[in-house]
Amino acid sequence: MSLNFRPCVVIPCYNHGAMMAQVMTRLQACALPCYIVDDGSDAATREVLETLPARFADVTLIRLAENAGKGAAVIRGLQDAAAAGFTHAVQVDADGQHAIEDIPALLDLARQHPQALISGQPVYDDSIPRSRLYGRWITHVWVWIETLSLQLKDSMCGFRVYPIAPTLALASRVALGQRMDFDTEVMVRLYWQGNTSYFLPTKVTYPPDGLSHFDAFRDNVRISLMHTRLFFGMLPRLPGLLFRRRSAHWAQQDEVRGLLGMRIMLTVWRLFGRRAFSLLLYPVIAAYWLTAYPARRASQKWLSRVRTTLIARSLPVPPGLNSYRHFLRFGEAMLDKVASWRGELQMGRDVHFAPGAQAALGLDDPQGKLLLASHLGDVEACRALAQLDGSKTINALVFNDNARRFKQIMEEMAPEAALNLIPVTHIGPDTAMLLKEKLDRGEWVAIVGDRLAVIPQRGGDWRVSWSRFMGHPAPFPQGPFILAAALRCPVLLIFALRQPDRTLHLHCEPFADPLPMPRTARQAALQQAIDRYAARLEHYALQSPLDWFNFFDFWQLPDARDKE
Repeated sequence: MSLNFRPCVVIPCYNHGAMMAQVMTRLQACALPCYIVDDGSDAATREVLETLPARFADVTLIRLAENAGKGAAVIRGLQDAAAAGFTHAVQVDADGQHAIEDIPALLDLARQHPQALISGQPVYDDSIPRSRLYGRWITHVWVWIETLSLQLKDSMCGFRVYPIAPTLALASRVALGQRMDFDTEVMVRLYWQGNTSYFLPTKVTYPPDGLSHFDAFRDNVRISLMHTRLFFGMLPRLPGLLFRRRSAHWAQQDEVRGLLGMRIMLTVWRLFGRRAFSLLLYPVIAAYWLTAYPARRASQKWLSRVRTTLIARSLPVPPGLNSYRHFLRFGEAMLDKVASWRGELQMGRDVHFAPGAQAALGLDDPQGKLLLASHLGDVEACRALAQLDGSKTINALVFNDNARRFKQIMEEMAPEAALNLIPVTHIGPDTAMLLKEKLDRGEWVAIVGDRLAVIPQRGGDWRVSWSRFMGHPAPFPQGPFILAAALRCPVLLIFALRQPDRTLHLHCEPFADPLPMPRTARQAALQQAIDRYAARLEHYALQSPLDWFNFFDFWQLPDARDKE
């Protein structure tokens, strides 16, 4: 969350003088500085607006010589707000339609997502004209096409919180629509720019004596031309939109985008096999590499640190260590993942034990074990382990509610699979009790040690310990290691790395039995365990750097970029 959060209100006004005093009275409870932009109003409205700075505290009146349109008025208000040091602006229309009492809730969302556009999602009563309602739905459909997403739930509501800097940056590059087309266009283009939107349901009422500036012919023409521009603007952005990810830290990314895409993938695989699937995948990976700048930058940063570490240790730098091949390796891992889901990965053919790995696993041992994995390599290969013994069940703990979709598709495709998914948002006593029961039955539990929990602990801090990794301090989650100590069971490290012959090699080594964490020296023992894990993760990552699938800045906490 940003420590520098200074909101204000911007009200574009054109001939709505009769409603302004009422709007300003309702705004007083928010105690926010207010910029009123007189968009070339008539004499009667100008007279009313001139009285407002004296009647209400912290009001600035900005005058435009002639009517330029709502969009132009909003941008002018944002410019003046930015010059005064404000970071966010609540746009409120001057016609009194909006539920001003929802402003605190909108600002709470803006504090949580300081780079996003926060918008009201209208809840209408019977006062809305039917023609307006139908027209909005047409615009919704166009916006979904232009963004290739259903994320923008309503692009026409004028009750929203703008992040000022990104919005002005956009306005400086692009000639935005200045009238009724502004609200929609600025939201779509901010989405393209990487500034997503969040929505809050809010009541919208059309006053029976309200004044509308909507021109049925001219404004519909403007809106139609806007959608035409946006549609053709979407086409060159299509690959990037298809692989769109919110600009959040990697710990907060969705594991799986959606059931439909996964079902399509699996249908192609079933009908045409892996070869046809790969032919479709590789052009997509190439397009993704060209358009996914944050992921490409993170890949390049990772490979740069790998090279530096290898050279410092007088180790050879593997050939072909570039971000494009890194992305291709990720695509190949996706193929292996689908093969794993379908039960097509076979031990001894597609998956092999590295020296000492089989003995470390102790397949004949009836005792339950904790497998400490990572986002290095294809941990899905663990499914092949379950084939060695029909009684062996492997449970995978995944730190994301969206993994429920992954679990659903798994159950649809392979209900007999011996690997169970357990989605969680954090590790608590209930999780520990569930896993303890499974371990007592002789089952295995797999958990990653390099993934932060979805939500931070109370107070907004992330429960991490910093450890040296590739020459730099990196945050590692404490939860998996605290859990491992609490379960009092054998803990093994496991990695599945791809070999030049395209087979997967399973590496496994003992980590602790059990993991000691005495109450008197708990923090020191925790740090020692995480340091050991980080060192082994680095060891295996240097063996196969392209198997690193964290395409975000691993060395940075989720909120670090937003702190001043």
